Amino acid sequence: MRFSVLDRSPVRRDRGPAQALRDTVAFAAGIERLGYHRFWVSEHHGVPGVAGSAPTVLAAAVAGATARIRVGTGGVMLPNHRPLVVAEQFGVLEALHPGRIDMGLGRSVGFTGGVRSALGHGKEAADDFGAQVRELLGFFTGEHAYPGVHAYPAEGLRVPPFLLATGSGADLAAELGLPLVIAPVRGERALADAVTRYRDGFQPSEWAREPYVVVSTAIAVADSAADARRLLVSEAWATVYSRSHGVFPPLDLPGAVLAAPMTERERGRLEETLDSQIWGTPSDVEDRLGRLAAVTGADEILATTAAYDQSARLDSFAALAELAGLRVAVS
Repeated sequence: MRFSVLDRSPVRRDRGPAQALRDTVAFAAGIERLGYHRFWVSEHHGVPGVAGSAPTVLAAAVAGATARIRVGTGGVMLPNHRPLVVAEQFGVLEALHPGRIDMGLGRSVGFTGGVRSALGHGKEAADDFGAQVRELLGFFTGEHAYPGVHAYPAEGLRVPPFLLATGSGADLAAELGLPLVIAPVRGERALADAVTRYRDGFQPSEWAREPYVVVSTAIAVADSAADARRLLVSEAWATVYSRSHGVFPPLDLPGAVLAAPMTERERGRLEETLDSQIWGTPSDVEDRLGRLAAVTGADEILATTAAYDQSARLDSFAALAELAGLRVAVS
């Protein structure tokens, strides 16, 4: 399997969004040295705990700070944008960094009603995701419904598209013949069912001749299982908090999170979130990844670890790289 990394540019307590973005660019350089295949960034709007609101802009900064690793988005939320503009942006990225750019596409809209209003799109915008993806790809091939329109410099280029999906989104990826990126958010059985439907229904296209499955999950590796679990506590709590309060907050120190008062329901959700992620010693993680590969037949793992401690996070990815047999770059 290939191994890649997704970074959401999390904001850490007492450190602002600007530092979070600088941390992402620096982190990408470290990930490249460890031999990972891709480095992707994400799109979130109006979220206090996430600085990555403009993924193609951030991807440009990451590509400029690295030399070999593929760079992309996980993903651009297409309902928020006009397909022509997205095609142009990725065309610019590919023209500047040929052969290194990936175009991960998602269907999520704004997290709150206020954000959706500010973006000018309601929840219904996601209903047209399939048509939006087709229109976007048409700007690369020149096959679209706008006579005389050319998406320069995208037209004629081939930026690999990936579809971020859960549930029925896997069926759309199969229909369009696109690589699938999927997370086990609904449990192992639902994940396996979605991947099976994707492979069974896959229609070869000019973008992909065969099914290709990328499984995205949080992973932490440390000398002890307790230390690995601790790395994931900060983001797991921010996720739980967002469900209760509608706001994804900046990451706090794990010790502060665990010492803070929680309701019984919140503590249960925290444990549930952590139990759904992959963490432990190298042998623990190897076993969990082996099971995940057996269940999904994944071609690639897209790992994410938004630990509060940046140094410990990079150590975790170094341990995962060693476990995966990645080739560390020699400077």
